[in-house]
Amino acid sequence: MSTEDCDIIAQAPVQTTLAAIFFSMELSRSTWLITSLSPGDGEKMSKRTLPAGDLAGLLSLLKRLSEKARARTGESYPFVSIQEAGLDGFWIHRALEQEGIDSNVVDPASVATSRRRRRAKTDRLDGETLLRTLLAYKRGDPRICAMVKPPSPEEEDRRRNSRERRVLIGERVRLINRIKGLLFCHGIRDSQPLKADRRARFDALITAAGELLPPHLRAEIGRMLDRIELILQHVKANEATRDAMIATPPSVEASAGGAANLMMFRGVGPDFAEILWSEGLFRRFDNRRQLAAYAGLAPTPWQSGNVSREQGVSQAGNPRLRTIMVQLSWFWLLHQPDSALTRWFRERTKAGGRSKPTIVAMARKLLIALWKFVHDGVVIEGAVMKRA
Repeated sequence: MSTEDCDIIAQAPVQTTLAAIFFSMELSRSTWLITSLSPGDGEKMSKRTLPAGDLAGLLSLLKRLSEKARARTGESYPFVSIQEAGLDGFWIHRALEQEGIDSNVVDPASVATSRRRRRAKTDRLDGETLLRTLLAYKRGDPRICAMVKPPSPEEEDRRRNSRERRVLIGERVRLINRIKGLLFCHGIRDSQPLKADRRARFDALITAAGELLPPHLRAEIGRMLDRIELILQHVKANEATRDAMIATPPSVEASAGGAANLMMFRGVGPDFAEILWSEGLFRRFDNRRQLAAYAGLAPTPWQSGNVSREQGVSQAGNPRLRTIMVQLSWFWLLHQPDSALTRWFRERTKAGGRSKPTIVAMARKLLIALWKFVHDGVVIEGAVMKRA
């Protein structure tokens, strides 16, 4: 049914059935837009703009809202807030919680929006939408949006090491490819910038025409080699930190040394173990569906009438965890050939089945199996453990 065939129903007025002052925060680099709804003020949403990062101004505004609500109703009310997970991270959420405010962080992609071809979008409208979403969520509608569970400062800081290593490796790859590309333009195909004798090799380089490298090119590549050597030092320090963090003796009965527990499996090294633990497996999940959804590996069916098909995984969760699980699944096939998961994969691909969607499905199964192992001690069927 199109909009031409039906009347547009007017937006129902907001009803504050909970005794609290609700407010949403639209956060940008320059300004914060605070949209609030207070008891005793009818259905009117008030909007205030603050400079970005002005936490003192925000708390002062909340104090004034509380005083106005008390003057109208003669009662004091708690605060309930909502904000999108974004550039500001979770520091505002933690600051509000320290003030005793019920702070909620929502996944912005889960907030329902109009499907019209052209829809109006402003900070004012977004603030109202967030506030209405918060009201529905607090009334008990669990599907109105997906709230984020913010990590603790310690858990968030633990991720930094593995994420820094990824950035360092990316910088190293870009520099190496740049050097090889510059040398290839002069007919030099055997450069090895990562070799220990990289300086001696570089000094002895001669173009395909038998000439020395041009002076400016030689100087540029020399500076890039300096950066590569600095990155190698940083990677070494990063890996030392990683080894220290996962040095906890492995124990199947306890999840305190979760990364070390993961390394008990053949084919799981320190890099895999650190990323898996710090990006997801340290969390507590109620069931396997929550874990798969967090990793973006949950299936997304499309069903309407006689149409029923599978769209693949949601890809809406933690991209680092999802990527590392797919990589680990390929390693698992190589190092755990007799495990139940490997047999499951081979059974579905031996008759011409597609390997890419099957390995993604295996990544979901393997993630759930590893989660059960580190938290409940359930050993994966047929998996081979490393020798002590």
